Amino acid sequence: MKGSLRLVAWCLAITLVVLPVVGVLRGWFAADRWPVTQLTVQAEFKHVKAEQVRAAVLPHLGRGFFALNLDAVQKAVASLPWVESVEASKRWPDTLLLRIYERQPFARWNDRQLISRQGKVFSVPADELSPDLPSLHGPDDHLAEVVSFYADARKAFAGTHLQITGVTLTERGSWSLVTADGAQIVLGDREQAGKRLRRFLDVYPKVIAGHDTGFAYADLRYTNGFAVRWLPPAAPASNDRGAPRT
Repeated sequence: MKGSLRLVAWCLAITLVVLPVVGVLRGWFAADRWPVTQLTVQAEFKHVKAEQVRAAVLPHLGRGFFALNLDAVQKAVASLPWVESVEASKRWPDTLLLRIYERQPFARWNDRQLISRQGKVFSVPADELSPDLPSLHGPDDHLAEVVSFYADARKAFAGTHLQITGVTLTERGSWSLVTADGAQIVLGDREQAGKRLRRFLDVYPKVIAGHDTGFAYADLRYTNGFAVRWLPPAAPASNDRGAPRT
């Protein structure tokens, strides 16, 4: 009996000690004491705007130091389009500290979204879809495959003057490439695309040697060769001096 009473007394004593601590930490007590009113941000911004961060954080400021919910702050800031990740902490007595990491865009995806260097697709306003980024197209569930094919194509063309700036995978599984000059290269189905591209690049230096201009279109879907449509030759410079006067 005495042992049971002693156990109850110890549990009660522990509860009386722990409950106030938990209450303070969870904001049950003194929720408005020591309000957090200062914001410090550590970041290197190219796209995220300071006013966006302030707007996301503002609803959470003014609360007591112990009542401020850091998880809610992190979620609010992480919801901004260009934010990759965010770390939130508090500095006594009134400061919220944010460390924000911005997304690094790698390419455009289906002309509507961007792909980060971490392989995440995210949405931004239309005027922030940089035209200088590579343009990748394909079904959303084949994103990784399209990115991988783009990387392989860039390596394959590394020894040429051609630069690959676009890749498309159609719903039917057909590949095509676009160069920086606007030329289109049609490769066809997945199984033959790599083989056809290597065959094209093996003979391309000899083919291009007889042409002063580049090509506009190349169809590699032939069994033993490919078809090329060349750009028209540049027009000769005109002489605007006219006939001499007498």
